[in-house]
Amino acid sequence: MTSPRIEPVGPISGQDLPRYAGYSTFARLPRADEVSHVGVGILGVPFDAGVTYRPGARFGPGHIRQASRVLRPYNPELGVDPFRSMQVADCGDVGCNPFAIGEALGQIERAADSHLSAGTRLVVLGGDHTVALPVLRSIAKQYGPVAVVHFDAHLDTWDTYFGEAYTHGTPFRRASEEGLIDRQASVHIGTRGPIYSAVDLSADRELGFIPIHAREFTRTPLDRIIDRVLERVGSRPVYVSVDIDVLDPAHAPGTGTPEPGGLTSRELLEMIRSFSQARLVSADIVEVSPAYDHAEITALAASSVAYELLSVMACTPR
Repeated sequence: MTSPRIEPVGPISGQDLPRYAGYSTFARLPRADEVSHVGVGILGVPFDAGVTYRPGARFGPGHIRQASRVLRPYNPELGVDPFRSMQVADCGDVGCNPFAIGEALGQIERAADSHLSAGTRLVVLGGDHTVALPVLRSIAKQYGPVAVVHFDAHLDTWDTYFGEAYTHGTPFRRASEEGLIDRQASVHIGTRGPIYSAVDLSADRELGFIPIHAREFTRTPLDRIIDRVLERVGSRPVYVSVDIDVLDPAHAPGTGTPEPGGLTSRELLEMIRSFSQARLVSADIVEVSPAYDHAEITALAASSVAYELLSVMACTPR
């Protein structure tokens, strides 16, 4: 005899309580301790000790949650209500040591382990891009090496900064070296701007990534770019990592290392929706730094990306 399906507990409706009132969970969802199970969890990681330029991403999770109050439940582009299709809940924030990067990485990994081992997929709100590494370590325990689709102005496969191996510019080199990513299926999207040398590009290829430069979005139809990415990842488990600086500063000024010439919000959201045809196992959104934001432009973009990722998860198998 099968047990009856438990109806998911959804967010507080803006028609029942004004959007500016109530608890500041993502999209005014229930907290994880208020529901019996969590299919997908929103996990904040307020850590930015790995930044190399402007700090402040530790305040990103709260800023994104605040902007997410304007979200509505039904996604007409994908034809899904993610909050009715699965139980989504806010899992709060990981308590990270702001003075010891190595210790913080362990704290983040253990927090991710506790959720993933219980069958919960994650949408992680950073924090700087350093946080992707411990999350990928946890993901690999569940799925093995995964296809990483990395939206970013930067490669993030550099070796060290000032001798430090763990920073927001190095997570995907470490992940590749540790065997966490599928080197035949990973891709950068939206890269642009100057780099340190041509060797950065050849080293990046050896680590298993192919780049799709931001300028291709001005020369190539978006559907063709989407097809290229989906062909690259195939049926493998996919981890999507979104550095908000993949967007042009006009669309995301509130970030630590902005680069002109980036994607529009519309292009990024359409790219995210395309993963409804892939096997998305978890994701992150990082590098939102509210001190440099205004009118919540960056936070609104990030919360919309998170919502689209949740919608994709409602459409895709585990």
